[in-house]
Amino acid sequence: MNFFNTIERKGVVFLLTLIVVLQLLYFFVDFSPKQEISLESVDYLSFQKEIDSLKQIEIEKRKPKIYPFNPSFITDYKGHKLGMNTEEIDKLLAHRKAGKYINSTKEFQQITGVNDSLLAVISPYFKFPDWVTRKHQKPNYNKRSSYVNSSRDKAYANKKSIFTGPKTDLNIATAAQLQEVRGIGVRLADRIIKYRGVLQGYSYDDQLYEVWYLDKEVADRVMQRFTVIKKPKIQQINVNTARFKQVLHLPYIDYELTKKIFAYRDEMAEIQSLDELKKIDSFPVDKFDRISLYLKAE
Repeated sequence: MNFFNTIERKGVVFLLTLIVVLQLLYFFVDFSPKQEISLESVDYLSFQKEIDSLKQIEIEKRKPKIYPFNPSFITDYKGHKLGMNTEEIDKLLAHRKAGKYINSTKEFQQITGVNDSLLAVISPYFKFPDWVTRKHQKPNYNKRSSYVNSSRDKAYANKKSIFTGPKTDLNIATAAQLQEVRGIGVRLADRIIKYRGVLQGYSYDDQLYEVWYLDKEVADRVMQRFTVIKKPKIQQINVNTARFKQVLHLPYIDYELTKKIFAYRDEMAEIQSLDELKKIDSFPVDKFDRISLYLKAE
């Protein structure tokens, strides 16, 4: 028993001694680094500058690139990406829905009400139709240009501005027939026919106003001679079995709307009626009649 008591006392003494030694070391020994790093040293500042440069490069890479675009056709998604607010986008969409176009930077600001700073950032990317650009250019009064313009004016004058005969089906109109309308050249006639192919045929007369770079006044003249007589037979896709890419490639449906349609389909398990699509957040109800041409719910 005395043996264990002796060991216990020695252990306590050892622990006390160790504690005292550690305290002495803490108070009397300097553990701080011999050299301090100065935040103002040349090496540190150079290193920090390099880090900041790399950060700036990465930020620039992540910035979305803006390509030239026609401001008349800005969508909800593109408008938000450009920095426009909801009210400004709604004004633009209402203007476009009325069949009107924007043909200058000044007109864009008047219609949308965007501030000068945002306009200065996005306006350099505006791309207007060729005929708008030519209209704002100063005329060239050399003899050759005058002769060409005079010949062109005579050619347009020979085309009837008001057509009173029977209308031709827009879905079978040829490029040559379309070019008989004043303001329709080879390129516009080609765009009208190509868009007809994208739509699988025109179902409504006013779909003509959706043709890229086709001015409303020119489209009105086309409508004097052409109309949808026989509606096309469009191959509809079952929204419940369609693949993502199939829906994405349909007219009037962009990437964001395709994602929402598939998210809604996954949530509901099955879409019973196409009218259910109207329940989707931000669904373009004004385009439902167009979208329903290409989709069905079975």
